[in-house]
Amino acid sequence: MPSNAILEQKKQVVADVAELIKNSQAGVVVNYQGITVDADTAMRKALREAGVKYMVLKNSLTGRACETVGLGDMKQYLNGMTAIAIGGEDPIAPAKILKEYDEKIESFNILAGYLDGAVIDKATVMDLADTPSKETLIAKFLGSIQSPLYGLAYALQGIIDKSEEGAAEAAAE
Repeated sequence: MPSNAILEQKKQVVADVAELIKNSQAGVVVNYQGITVDADTAMRKALREAGVKYMVLKNSLTGRACETVGLGDMKQYLNGMTAIAIGGEDPIAPAKILKEYDEKIESFNILAGYLDGAVIDKATVMDLADTPSKETLIAKFLGSIQSPLYGLAYALQGIIDKSEEGAAEAAAE
C-alpha cells in the first residue's frame, strides 16, 4: 500500500495535468515506443519552442486527469508507452509537430487527441495537423479581400484616364 505522501503527490500530478488540459484547446496522445534519443530530444525541443507541454506519465494518472476534465473516452487510447502533448497558444502545434514524427518513425504513433473539450481520433488529429497556421489563414483571407479592391481601383483609374484623354482632346479642338 503506497504511503499517504505518495498518494498526495499523485493527486497533485493529476490535478496539475487536469488544469493544463482544461486550459488548452487541443492536445495529442502518442505511443512513443521506438523513438531514438536524438529524435526524442529534437521533438521535445520543437514542442517546447511551440509552447507545447509534453509529458510522459503513467497511463492511470493521464486517464484520471482526462476523466477529471470530461475526456474520459481518452482512457481507451492509454495503453503501452504513451505521452501527452498539451497545446499552448497554437492549438494546431502539437498535431503538426507530432505528425512529422509519426510519418518518419514507424513505431511512433499518434493515438488520439482532444479538441475543444472533445476526444478526437487519429484521422482527425492528422487532418488538424494539415490545417495551415493562423498567420497563413489570415494572409489568405486578406489577399482574397484585397483582390476585388485592386480590381475596382484599376477600373476607376481606367475611367479617370479615359476622361482625361477626352478632356485633353476637347481642349485641343
